[in-house]
Amino acid sequence: MAIEQELNHAPLGKTSEYPEHYDPSLLFPIPRSVGRQHLSIQPHPTWVGEDVWRAFEVSWLNPKGKPEIAILKFTIPADSTHIIESKSFKLYLNSFNQEKIEWNTLIQRLKTDLSRAAGGDVLIEREEAHTPVFDLKTDTLIYPPAHSKLLPPEAHPATGTTFSEPHHRLVTESALLHATSLDALDVECHVYEPTASLLRADTSRHVREVLTSDLLKSNCPVTSQPDWGTVVISYEGNAIDHASLLQYIVSYRHHNGFHEQCVEQIYCDIMQQCAPTALEVYARYTRRGGLDINPRRASPNFVAPGINRFYTQSIKTPRQ
Repeated sequence: MAIEQELNHAPLGKTSEYPEHYDPSLLFPIPRSVGRQHLSIQPHPTWVGEDVWRAFEVSWLNPKGKPEIAILKFTIPADSTHIIESKSFKLYLNSFNQEKIEWNTLIQRLKTDLSRAAGGDVLIEREEAHTPVFDLKTDTLIYPPAHSKLLPPEAHPATGTTFSEPHHRLVTESALLHATSLDALDVECHVYEPTASLLRADTSRHVREVLTSDLLKSNCPVTSQPDWGTVVISYEGNAIDHASLLQYIVSYRHHNGFHEQCVEQIYCDIMQQCAPTALEVYARYTRRGGLDINPRRASPNFVAPGINRFYTQSIKTPRQ
């Protein structure tokens, strides 16, 4: 079934009434298999990874009717059977706005509903928001890094267990500090649909490096609204030509696709065209409607410790 058929009944791109009561039926799952039919490697390669959603506008009422708020992080495994359409996710979270509910019950209900919709075990964490500090010396706001807490059903927000990122996830902050940004390269760009043949690699050079770009732009497949993101590509193997990689990233500029599908396509194209021995593709998209989506796909032999949220994404920019 084509993705367009799947989306015919989704709330995205349609006028919706915002719910006044808790309603798990608002969640609209889409089979991952639909988006994977057109990947350049069939069947899709064995990978590890996850889709990390951050919800910045979660609110509910405590049993006394007092509003509570939280920033929640949802981690959906890449091997789950479905993705969740973003507007339906937002409407579902909004259905708690006037719901009187205990914290523990809220978390258990979220985990149950989202795991059922995704067809996989969804991890939920609470992110601690920090107030920026004004630095008089530099005349700038300093945003301390966010911290996460695991939220088992029995955990109270004040006593939740401190969360350490899984060992395999993403690249280290120190690695990012030494990563190579592609964005200053002076390249000609005239292809704006994903074109894997743009990618080139030098088979005579074996390297291990981290490459980044803030120029990733794709578009919502329903509304055609732009989705802006930072992409981080970590690999070992044949040296990927930096200019060709930047041209390839730019080629997504007219592409309509969900965040998860774009990352999977980038992963497959790099794997097929450049044949790295280890690869990770990770994208951090700016948020829309109170949600951001951050997919990661890595080869099973790729090992790297965790990373906190990018500094550039800690600040609410106009496009967010």
